[in-house]
Amino acid sequence: MSTSSVSKGCFVFKPSAKKKKTTLSLEDHFMRGCEDAENSEIRFRLCHDLWDKIKTDTEDELNRNILDSLLDFTRKCSSTRQHSDWASQMRASEIPTAALVLGVNVPDHDMTFQSLSDLLQQSVTPHVASVQAKECGALKHLMKRVLERLMDTVVDDEEEEEAEQTSAQLNNSMHCSLSTLCAWYNANTKKSKTGTPGKKRSSAVRDDPLQPPVVIIFKDLEAFNPKVLQDFILICSRYIERLPLMFIFGIATSPSTIQHMLPHSVTSLLCIELFQSLSCTQHLATVIDKLILTPQFPFKLNGKVMQVLISIFLYHDFSVRNFIKGIQLALLEHFHSQPLSVLCCKKKAALLNVMQLGHQDLERVRQLQSFKRYAEKQEAQEQVHLLTDDPHLKEVCQKLIKDLRKYHKNYYPTLRCLHTLTSSLPRYPLGKQIRELHLICLEKNIWENEDYQSAMKLLKMLAKDQLIALLQRCEETLQSAKSKKMKSALVQLGDMLARFKQLDTGAAEPPPSVEDSITSPVKNLQKKTHLFQLQKTLLEMNESRRSKKLSPFEVLRNEALEFIDSLVKSHLSPPESQTLNEVCYYTSSATVRRHLNATPRTSIQAALNSPIYYLQNERLKTVDGVISNAAPDICIVYKLHLECGRLINLYDWLEAYATVVSAAEGNEPDSDDFGKVDDVKHARFIRAVSELEFLGFIKSTKQKTDHVARLSWGGC
Repeated sequence: MSTSSVSKGCFVFKPSAKKKKTTLSLEDHFMRGCEDAENSEIRFRLCHDLWDKIKTDTEDELNRNILDSLLDFTRKCSSTRQHSDWASQMRASEIPTAALVLGVNVPDHDMTFQSLSDLLQQSVTPHVASVQAKECGALKHLMKRVLERLMDTVVDDEEEEEAEQTSAQLNNSMHCSLSTLCAWYNANTKKSKTGTPGKKRSSAVRDDPLQPPVVIIFKDLEAFNPKVLQDFILICSRYIERLPLMFIFGIATSPSTIQHMLPHSVTSLLCIELFQSLSCTQHLATVIDKLILTPQFPFKLNGKVMQVLISIFLYHDFSVRNFIKGIQLALLEHFHSQPLSVLCCKKKAALLNVMQLGHQDLERVRQLQSFKRYAEKQEAQEQVHLLTDDPHLKEVCQKLIKDLRKYHKNYYPTLRCLHTLTSSLPRYPLGKQIRELHLICLEKNIWENEDYQSAMKLLKMLAKDQLIALLQRCEETLQSAKSKKMKSALVQLGDMLARFKQLDTGAAEPPPSVEDSITSPVKNLQKKTHLFQLQKTLLEMNESRRSKKLSPFEVLRNEALEFIDSLVKSHLSPPESQTLNEVCYYTSSATVRRHLNATPRTSIQAALNSPIYYLQNERLKTVDGVISNAAPDICIVYKLHLECGRLINLYDWLEAYATVVSAAEGNEPDSDDFGKVDDVKHARFIRAVSELEFLGFIKSTKQKTDHVARLSWGGC
């Protein structure tokens, strides 16, 4: 083909390297919009380190015990097939099945099964397949998913063989049956026999190198079709001698689900062993204990943020994973929005970062509410130095950071001691869980709470052996504390316990004298008593009780409880009372609630009512109550429906819509075409009304012809 003169004049311009798109790193995203760019790199590094610490301390440890038990179960079942005794042969004729009860915290199930699948592939067998009910509506679909995930290839479906496929798919596809899986499994095990002798294997696979089990995980057993599950188990039981199959049932409700779904003829083919996971509230207690109730983790949450996260957990999803994500969100928001978060780290690093603060950062310190309260308590000369002398302020900040660390070291052991004493009291005046007691302490002085006073009264009514047992548990709690005040408290508590034990070996308490019982005011009461005489007698009884001599146990009990009360008043003050608490504590509960506890209806109504908020188009600016003719159709129809009553006439609605749209098209109000309904406007209106019906704002009704019923009221 001959070239033309135009083609001879074409030139190639290579793009310059500057115009190439560069992907932003995590640090770039963090620094974008950061309030103080000077120390943003340090804040990002600290945030990243704490983020990794959260992951290693919590996510990797969740369900660790139950996962280890399942691994031992799979190894034991795999080794049983190799034994030649009669009992082992009988067990080998059944399909080993682990019934894993995980509870109702469904959002965490995927993470648990993913961890289980990874651990099985690493240490037991490479042949693991996980299936869900939504992708296995029929037996052929279940069989296909299992084979595809085990064999990592395309599997033919009988009804889809006639469909068009590429030559590559036809060459790689295999027939959907367990006989195909058996042939593939035998071929793979033969390859492992003839493999290189120098190849390293894990210890678990070395125990049974020739026949690793084939594990099939049913993630949500309750959602499976019982008939599909029964047929699949019956088919698998025919191949159990040729294929070392093993099932894992994920159960959210109760182990009796298996008996309800499967008849005895099917369950008799399974060798079921039950594995019960810890409840989601126990997992939550573990996470709170590792991340919040410890001085080793410098980042803290205030009471309102804690309450939001716990409320979402208890009333929405029971997901420990989402609770951890909430802590990570608060962590990210704190380090991104608070420039002084460079001090939210370990003690040595925080003291070094204090000396590197610039003048602008020190001005931010002076603006903190807690620091203002601290400065007001100082003498006039000291106040001047704090507000004008930057080097002096740095020294004071170092001292305040040390005091904040000491506060946390004393706070948590005291909190655990108080929880130990009050968690077993009747009606749980300070809560049954330690998180409830922690929330009370975060809000205000707990010793001013009426529930605290009632708890102390109940402690005075405990028997001697009960009180001693509780104090011994408090002693065990204080033994792990490292602060000087807690060590001193441990010594005092040990002395009190020794004195309690001496009471047991001492002389018995003498019985009350006969004279005391005779001269009791109650004995002197006559059968007929005037009101004045009764009041006088009761006052005498009250005075006699006050003047009554206490027993040695009562004296020692009161002394022990006064000691606990002094610990509470010394170390359980709210964190807001501590200077520079803003450095470590995140307080924006509204931000956490907005991100984690979304309100779809409010967002949809805001978008339909004010589309400019989302579209950012200046043409959509309107006065309140006015309908913009440039708005999307659904926004126009939505605003028009707000002006109607319970029933909306579709024809009147269409006429009003056509009038607004005609103004948007620039038609003159006096022209004949203004407000006229054509096919295009009619179609647009029908689509907008259908969208409103899909969103749940209207519904069709049979009360009147050509009418729809309005469903939403208020919040507009």
